[in-house]
Amino acid sequence: MVAGAEVIHQGIPVLDVKYRCIAKGIEEIVDIAAELRASDATTDVSVEPEVFQFMPSIRSGSFADIGPRRYMEDEHICIDDLSSHLGSLITCPTPSAFYGIFDGHGGPDAAAYIKRHAIRFFFEDPDFPQASEADNIYVESVESSIRKAFLLADLALADDCNISTSSGTTALAALVFGRLLLVANAGDCRAVLCRKGVAVEMSQDHRPIYAPERQRVESSGGYVDDGYLNGVLSVSRALGDWDMKLPRGSPSPLIAEPEFRQAVLTEDDEFLIIGCDGIWDVMTSQHAVSIVRRGLRRHDNPEQCARELVMEALRLNTFDNLTVIVVCFSSESRDEPEQRLRCCSLSTEALCNLKSWLDDGGN
Repeated sequence: MVAGAEVIHQGIPVLDVKYRCIAKGIEEIVDIAAELRASDATTDVSVEPEVFQFMPSIRSGSFADIGPRRYMEDEHICIDDLSSHLGSLITCPTPSAFYGIFDGHGGPDAAAYIKRHAIRFFFEDPDFPQASEADNIYVESVESSIRKAFLLADLALADDCNISTSSGTTALAALVFGRLLLVANAGDCRAVLCRKGVAVEMSQDHRPIYAPERQRVESSGGYVDDGYLNGVLSVSRALGDWDMKLPRGSPSPLIAEPEFRQAVLTEDDEFLIIGCDGIWDVMTSQHAVSIVRRGLRRHDNPEQCARELVMEALRLNTFDNLTVIVVCFSSESRDEPEQRLRCCSLSTEALCNLKSWLDDGGN
């Protein structure tokens, strides 16, 4: 079973592919496309390094699966071109994009509600900053607005009589404005940036056993029992769960306040993985990055990479719903050509034929 998502994707270009055949020490690289391009090649290309500045070209893919659970409680959103999606609603640096994963618990209602109203909470605020460049003032204003959106969404869940007070959801939102990557997180979803093949975590899992969260929980009058907040919840930050936050306005160990991390994207930044805890329960951030990087070299399809991550988590016996978003920051894989070679093995007959051909000098 695959959960639907609100998705706006850009096209995926076709890549030239090199193939490498390896057999008992004999290696030959054949680049058919290079021969076809030779007649069209031109050397009249000049780039001014001093004026060139990397700008991401954004595309994404997502995949979700119910996993071993009886019900699907995850929701997600992918908008690759936020400026076009919102129209005249805001003025923001471009390219712009918005992604979110909402991992529900206590039923699917809270996560579904946040997904349904995400655009209203995040971007329809009249105080949302308007700018064409992402300077420090703009970044601070966006953080303030996103923080406000998390808290308003939390209160809205309390006000909606159709949402059970025992229903809640974690929330992770990733936004791109020009070269700025901003991640806001409340809960145990995770965002991981691939920087030259190395995993850079762009969020902190908010679990009661995490020392700073445990200290905050206990100072708020809560406790941690066997890794669970007040012996009930496996996260220390979430939207909803008003049966643990009432009476309204009183201090609570469970909060909806998001934490922020940001990065200025460069050509070293290849892609971002956003996943629910069902992924991270069974694999490390680096393992996930390696799977996606290998997939992009092979087929350059972020949606297929997201599916491969989900399949790997199922193979590793995850016990939760699964949702993954893979966001690429270039129009095609930026690996060196020799790193994108496809490997295959030769049969015994083919090996003998190749050896004979080489012994005869290729005649």
